Amino acid sequence: MLHNLNRAMVREIRKIGDPILRKKAKKVEKITRDTLKLLDDMVETMRQAHGQGLAAPQVGVSQRIAIVEVPKSDDIVGSGVLYTLINPEVIKQSEETWEHQEGCLSIPGWRGDVARPYRIVVRALDREGNRVKYEVEGHVARAFLHEIDHLDGVLYIDKLVSPDRVWRVKEEATEDLE
Repeated sequence: MLHNLNRAMVREIRKIGDPILRKKAKKVEKITRDTLKLLDDMVETMRQAHGQGLAAPQVGVSQRIAIVEVPKSDDIVGSGVLYTLINPEVIKQSEETWEHQEGCLSIPGWRGDVARPYRIVVRALDREGNRVKYEVEGHVARAFLHEIDHLDGVLYIDKLVSPDRVWRVKEEATEDLE
């Protein structure tokens, strides 16, 4: 039973100060077994850490891969879905923006206010290599943009609306923010 040998595992989440978080990740040229294993591990790692997204550089892999899973809520369109984004590109974004707090699994214990486009359209590949296009808004769009930023070496603290709009929180309270 080969699939049992490839059971998803929790990987270490890289923290601010790790140089990989500041590098532009490399494009995925081919989806391999290793790519699928990485995706499975990323899902397991994100869920274990109570995050809403995770980018491959956050687990030490410089590839343009991210996942997003905003917990199901009747108030949030597109929530409760696990999105796989391989080589994602934002192809359209609204001029309308909104400020909201963000946190990051790579910056535990902190939150900050960031303004982001309210609606976006993202083109990517799914785990089977199919081209997909997502039109998302609100919290889901925010999560997509946060993770895509990671692929370009950008952290949410680089986009704070103001340097004084960041604050310390108990580490347990940072869940559900990335």
